[in-house]
Amino acid sequence: MSVLAKTIVGKAAADFLCHLGERNASPHTIKAYSRDLSLFAAYSGSRGWKQIDHIVVRGFLSQLYEKGLSKTSVARALAAVRSLYRWLAREGVVEQNPAKLVATPKLPKKLPRVPTIEEMNSVIDGEMPASAAFPERDRLMLELLYGCGIRNSELTGINLDDIRLSAEAILIRGKGKKERHVPFGDSARTALAAYFRERQRILDEIHKRSTALLINRRGGRLTTRSVGRIVKKIAVAKGLSPDVHPHTLRHAFGAHMLEEGADLRAIQELLGHERLATTQRYTQLSMKHVLEVYDRTHPRAK
Repeated sequence: MSVLAKTIVGKAAADFLCHLGERNASPHTIKAYSRDLSLFAAYSGSRGWKQIDHIVVRGFLSQLYEKGLSKTSVARALAAVRSLYRWLAREGVVEQNPAKLVATPKLPKKLPRVPTIEEMNSVIDGEMPASAAFPERDRLMLELLYGCGIRNSELTGINLDDIRLSAEAILIRGKGKKERHVPFGDSARTALAAYFRERQRILDEIHKRSTALLINRRGGRLTTRSVGRIVKKIAVAKGLSPDVHPHTLRHAFGAHMLEEGADLRAIQELLGHERLATTQRYTQLSMKHVLEVYDRTHPRAK
């Protein structure tokens, strides 16, 4: 951003990104916005704010399409520009947001395929597959991802001190460093006990200490990439689709709780969603399941 900061748009974008950092925005958000706003600053060139209207913004999106970017990427770039203008308006730099006049690219509404309750139980119950290098840890990973509905990054960020065994809850640090406590059940408690024994044995063997809950066999904190790879390997070995990843288990947590009658706001709290609208996606997932069951079983649906 250093070169682009010489332009009006580039300088504003750099200041906006600093603002996001101060507000503890997700590193992923900052990285994506940085990339998108760099492109926008380059496209805007030496134009001032009054010279940038909705036609210029639309031209910017057209350029992204010409570069081969997908509708999802273009939509994200437009969201970044809109966010920049909202911040500029609050700062008193601009009066209007030309990006609001540009329609968001229509995205295909794809809902993730969620495993059934029976499928999830079959994955977690019983023996871990022979391919599991650290069965006790891997079972605990699945228990926490599905049983608590936490994100991959939240899982790998858990420290030993975050486990509240007496309260049967875990302190989770979510997006924007917001903290919440999520409960865990008896099966997770059993998995924790089995893992703690093996974890300590490994650390004693290699003469290391670690504050991280989930470690690899070298004593290092488990990474999100490793979690993704392990979850996929176990899921495939247990007969699930190869497109299963850690976030699939989070979706399954929300959808299954809803199917079993949980209150939407309670699910919102457990998942750490800022907006109820995000949680309402699980209504769609649950409804999709209901319709599939209806189509498959009701005599008048055939």
